[in-house]
Amino acid sequence: MKEIDPERLEMLYERFCDVCLVEKEVWTEIFMPRRVEKGLVMTNVQEKYEVVIDDPEIEETLDANIPLGKSSLRAAIQEYKDHISFHKI
Repeated sequence: MKEIDPERLEMLYERFCDVCLVEKEVWTEIFMPRRVEKGLVMTNVQEKYEVVIDDPEIEETLDANIPLGKSSLRAAIQEYKDHISFHKI
C-alpha cells in the first residue's frame, strides 16, 4: 500500500534521510512508529516501509550526497521526492 498522506510522507522523507546517513548508503527499507488513531500506543510496534526510487540515476545522486551531510542529502531528497515513494509492507 503506497503512502499518500502528506504529513506521514514528510516524516518518512525525514526518516529516510536519517537512515541513509547512519547506514552510509541509500536504504531500501525503513521503520516508523505505528500510527494509532485511538487507544493505546505501543512504542515497540513499528510499521515497515519499502522505499521505491523509480530512477537508478536518482538513487546514485542520493548516494553521492550522503557523504556531504544531512543538509545536502535533505536537499537532494526534496529535489527528487516525486521519484521516491514509500510502500507499507
